[in-house]
Amino acid sequence: MNHIMKCSKCGKYTLEASCCSKKTVSPRPPKYSPEDKYADYRRKYKELNA
Repeated sequence: MNHIMKCSKCGKYTLEASCCSKKTVSPRPPKYSPEDKYADYRRKYKELNA
């Protein structure tokens, strides 16, 4: 099954794993879960890069 991915450099949508010599990323956010195991890591990352 192919998933639509988005190029982090040019913003185009593609089915490929890379575009513009950059890795593509999922355009959708992860599903919400009340038992989010990675919430602390995301908050720390957001704080450091803000």
